[in-house]
Parts: sequence; structure tokens; C-alpha cells
Amino acid sequence: MPQPPYIRTKPLIPGPVTRRTILKAGGTLLLSVFPVLPAAAAQILAVRVWPAADYTRVTLENDSDLKVTHFTVPDPQRLVVDIEGLELNPTLKSLVAKIQSGDPYIKQVRVGQNRPNVVRLVFDLKEEIKPQVFTLEPVGTYKHRLIFDLYPVKAVDPIAAMIEKGEWSRADAPVGSPELPAPAPKPPVAATPATPPATVVVTPPAPVPAPILVPPAGPVLAQPTVPVPPALPVPKTDLPEPAPVRPDPPRVAAHKGDKGGKVVRMMTIALDPGHGGEDPGAIGSAGTREKDIVLAIAKRLKFKLEEQPNMRVMLTRDGDYFVPLGVRVEKARKVQADLFVSIHADAFMLPTARGSSVFVLSEKGATSTAARWLANKENLADAIGGVNIQSHDKQIASVLLDLSTTAQINDSMKLGKAVLGEISGIARLHKGAVEQAGFAVLKAPDIPSILIETAFISNPEEEAKLRDNGYQDQIAAAITKGIKRYFAANPPLAKGRQT
Repeated sequence: MPQPPYIRTKPLIPGPVTRRTILKAGGTLLLSVFPVLPAAAAQILAVRVWPAADYTRVTLENDSDLKVTHFTVPDPQRLVVDIEGLELNPTLKSLVAKIQSGDPYIKQVRVGQNRPNVVRLVFDLKEEIKPQVFTLEPVGTYKHRLIFDLYPVKAVDPIAAMIEKGEWSRADAPVGSPELPAPAPKPPVAATPATPPATVVVTPPAPVPAPILVPPAGPVLAQPTVPVPPALPVPKTDLPEPAPVRPDPPRVAAHKGDKGGKVVRMMTIALDPGHGGEDPGAIGSAGTREKDIVLAIAKRLKFKLEEQPNMRVMLTRDGDYFVPLGVRVEKARKVQADLFVSIHADAFMLPTARGSSVFVLSEKGATSTAARWLANKENLADAIGGVNIQSHDKQIASVLLDLSTTAQINDSMKLGKAVLGEISGIARLHKGAVEQAGFAVLKAPDIPSILIETAFISNPEEEAKLRDNGYQDQIAAAITKGIKRYFAANPPLAKGRQT
């Protein structure tokens, strides 16, 4: 009987069979037996809305990156956003209640599960907008963020906005009046607030309340004395003089002061309250946020500066919203600012650090390790606040390059010394000299620029001072005096505009 042919087979697992080989084979078997589970839907962790005239921002903070598509629909204007890999949850639904009636661009928002794993947001708009939709990687305390920035089709022009508000015109009355009484009556020059009460005491009680209700128009208060005092005060002969003051408050007269036929141009100061919106800045142990404190100080400073002759102020932000560093500088340049003053509240790793500081830009590097550390921290504002890198204006970004001149830095040093000298009279200084570092927001090549750290918000004692209205007012008054000192020693050059 013939023998069956011998067939030699190769082993299923080549090489020696080891424990590791068996474990690998077992793992493959398990993967083939158990089905692959679907990925869990992303979770919305927080929703925030930051309305402002410049633009409205809506932020959805979530635990993973999201895929988004969006389009606009006219008549009526709407923005439609579809977010994939998302299930509707109470946090996302709360977005509906966060839209404010005063929002300049959003009328309301509707949220719904459009189809499985896709949530649709529909923004009903008040006008046509240019949307920017982008995502931000985790940074600081934030997770992934999905951002909707709703810009007007026609961007807000800082000069037009400043002229339209005409806020400095409220100060034109006090500004013009010291010049008006100077030739003849001395009582108004003695003290602006003191003069009206002195006359009012003698006048009948009926007219008294009216002047008291208008503090900003101190000098104009002299006008009610025209019909009232018959023969009591010495300025009896001055009665005809206040009468012509009535037609004089027009803004043009206030913008152009004619001392000896000389035209005095307006001086424009850009005040920059740091941080804002998504970027809270430093936070004190009591929960005080830097962005709130510096905005309050900036508003006080604005009011005080606009009480001065021929001064007007532009705020880079006048509410709680984020402005990129380059846009802050660009806003100042658009209004042809004579000065740029950025206001902050310092923070350090140690709570014992204290004192106020003034910084200017440095061409050669920081003057101290602390100054370098602080500049690096402040320059992170764009990452935390959230800048759309893809659409970031290259022209604006170029402003932050090292274009500053030696002359600009020298002028900034003069301004910094004048302001620091005044602050030293009301607060402890962190260092007795103006410091230098590479702050991005100080890189306007043609505007003297300083950054003021009003106090250390990380120091509990100084945090309490920063929350105090009286201290905020003192700081604002000191900065005002410093700016006046600087202009007295360094009058601004004539510019093409006179308004």
C-alpha cells in the first residue's frame, strides 16, 4: 500500500512562541469579538456673550474640538450655525437667556437639535453682519473654545465715534470759562466750584437748586447770577459779561481757543484699559478682576482729562469686551493720538509684592527680570482673549513689530517720569524709576506710550485699595497731573487737523 505524501506546513506564528506573542494574539481576538463603541458626544461646559459696539462675541467652551459650518440668510438677517458631534444640554440652552436687549447686533438666538449629533444655532440679527467663526485651543484656565465674532459690515470708525459721542464737549464749559473771566472778573478764577455757591447763598432759594444739579458746567453756573443779584456782589459791572457766554458754548469755540489770536489745537489722549471680555487679567484673592478695576480707573481718568483745556479722550474699550493688542494700537493711531496710556493692575507670584510702576518700551530688553516677566504675561492677552489668527489683519499685526523709534521712546520716558512723579505723592512705588520692557501694546512707532501698573492686585492690602473709589480717584487725579506736566514741558507739535 502506497504511503501518503508528507506535507510540511508552516507554523501559524513564525518564530518561537513566547508569552508576549500569545498576549498580542489574544488582544486581536478580543478586538474582533467586541464592537467598537461610538465616540461620546462633546459637552458644552460654558456659554458667554460679550456685546459691544465694535462687535459682539459669543463663546462656547467645550471639552473637545468641534466641527462647525455656518451661513447667513437675508430678509430677515440671520446667522445659522451647525455644530457636529454635539447633543443639546441645559448649558447650551442657557445661551438663549444670555442675549441682552441692548446687544447692537443680535436680536435673539434659537437653539435646537437639528438632527442626531448636530445642534443648530440660529441668530436673529438686527442688521447685516460679517461673521468670523473659529476655534481656540486650550489656554490658561480655558478648555477648547468655539468663537462667533459678529462684526458690522461697516467697521466702527474711532474718529467718527469720538466725534458723534462728543463726550469731551461736556468739559468744554469748564474749560472755556477760566479764559473768559480772566480779563475782567476775578471771582470766577479763584475757584470754579466755590464761586457758584458763594453767589447762591445770597440769591433767593428758587434758583439755587438748578445750578447745583450741574456740576460739570461749573463756569456756566455764573449765568444764573445775571437776573438774580441786583447790587450785592462786586461784579455788578460784570452782569453784561456772563450774558454773552450763553451763545459761546458751541463746540467750535471750545476746540479753538483764541488767546491773542493763536489757534490752540485739541490734544487727543488714547486711554487703554487692559484686558476685557474673555481675558479677565489678574484676579485678586478676594475675586477682584483686573479688567473691571482698570476700566473704572480709565473712566475716572477720562472725565478728569476732559475737564482740562483742549483735551479729549478715546477709550480703546468702554465696556467688558476683548480688544486685541494690535487693534488697541491701531485705534490710537486712527485718532492721531498725542499720547497712549495703558492702565493695568499688577500681579506677581508672591502676595507680598506691592507698589505702583510705570513702564515704557525697551529697544534692548527689559530693565529687570520682573519687568520681563510682566511684559511676557501681558503679551499673552491675545492668546487668552482669543484672536482669530486666520483673519487677523496683517497691517494691524505689523504695528506690533519693532518699529518704535528712539525719539518715541525718549518722549515716552519723559511722560513716564512726569506721571510716576505724581503717583509717588499718593501711593507707594514698586520702583523709583520708570522701567522698560517689550510690551507689545506700547509699540506704536509715532505715539509716546506708557503702561501704568496702578498697584499689585495679588497683594490683599493693595487689592482692597484698588476696589476703593477714593483710591481710584486719587490715581486718576495723579495721572492727570502727570500728563499736564508733560504737555507743559513738551507742547505737542501742530498737526494737519485742528479739531
